[in-house]
Amino acid sequence: MKLVIIGGDAAGMSAAMQVVHKRKDAEITVLERGPIYSYAQCGLPYFIGGVVEDTESLIARPVSFFREKGIDARVHHEVTDVDADKQTVSGNVLDTGETFELEYDTLLVATGGSPNRLSVEGADLEGIHVLKTIPDAEKIAADFEGKQNITVIGAGYIGLEIAENFVEQGKNVRMINRTDKLGSNFDEPVSDMLRKEAERHGITLSLHEDVDSFTGDEEGRVKAVKTNKDTYETDGVITAIGITPNTSFLEGTGIYEHASGAILVDPYMRTNKANIYAAGDCATQYNRIKEQHDYVPLGTHANKQGRIAGANIAGDKKTFQGMLGTAILKFFDITAGRTGIDITEAKSLGFDFSVKSFEPLPYAGYYPGAEPITLQLIKDNKNERLLGVQAAGKDGVDKRIDVASVMLFNKMTVDEIQDLDISYAPPYNSTWDPIQRNVRRL
Repeated sequence: MKLVIIGGDAAGMSAAMQVVHKRKDAEITVLERGPIYSYAQCGLPYFIGGVVEDTESLIARPVSFFREKGIDARVHHEVTDVDADKQTVSGNVLDTGETFELEYDTLLVATGGSPNRLSVEGADLEGIHVLKTIPDAEKIAADFEGKQNITVIGAGYIGLEIAENFVEQGKNVRMINRTDKLGSNFDEPVSDMLRKEAERHGITLSLHEDVDSFTGDEEGRVKAVKTNKDTYETDGVITAIGITPNTSFLEGTGIYEHASGAILVDPYMRTNKANIYAAGDCATQYNRIKEQHDYVPLGTHANKQGRIAGANIAGDKKTFQGMLGTAILKFFDITAGRTGIDITEAKSLGFDFSVKSFEPLPYAGYYPGAEPITLQLIKDNKNERLLGVQAAGKDGVDKRIDVASVMLFNKMTVDEIQDLDISYAPPYNSTWDPIQRNVRRL
């Protein structure tokens, strides 16, 4: 079996290793556009902030590891065309200028996504960066050394983590966001906590503002950001406004795509085209709450989908059981997390729902140091199931979000949630977990 995988990161290499273990007759070729395989993208802000000392620490497995397993793991190979009828892929070798064409029996598209960039005047000036790869992070760290005033555009997970790490380095940080809140994936109770934490650590917030243009100095380096409200001087800019799936090279193949541009896949990670699979940030994920295809690009999803794609390619029958968009974020002294859907999604999907926020203690009130957390619960009034949980605070947020994700994944009712046997000791919980205690109050 000739297996070609486009993309050498989480989804692609999770799949490759499944096939290596299960199919000794497989000839596996991986085509990676960049120079590095299988690295921890989520750790990049912490390298920039000096928490992670070097980028080598972020590489889970070097390309040599995969080559030792018999995989033809190539770097600087960019695929520009797929012929689904002839079953070939072709493209360019970026470091030599050569072209290539390969035949496949099975193809896995695991091309991930690329950071969105602003299409405004001056967007190509020096000193304006996006963060997605290790070379991106190394370039930012070198470019911003000695620079004091940094602007972060966007206030999602990456924007917040980057802002925190720059502040911890002693830099002055301004965050610009087109909405009036921090944490684009959080509802107001959690978003308010993120805003207060940002202000407490000296971040200047410019919210509900759109970037109109950038201006540069005589050497072509950015010196100011102009929005619809004001102009702000800066020594450097990070743009963190989401990603777009890398699927444009599939135009003309007839492969079905989601409204986001992600490839539509079934539970086996198959596309509508014979012998073509897709996984990771270039593919859709089935949302268990929405009961429909969704696009929530997270590393956890990419690894799971890659593993499942690889198992099916190797001859097993495994399915992706769906996701909830569970995510968590450290922002200075607080943790913020969510699982399931938010208020906007619940409204757009037409749910008859109740929502309420609480401020319970994360563990026994008499135990020293207990501080309230913010906890928001959304319940489906028709079947008494939770639809979404969000939380923020200093302690116990990770426990609540992970327990809630199990509740939502299994579509548990309020009565079933009450029956859960959740661990208790005064330093970790109260006799009734905060979710159990408050879900009946919705």
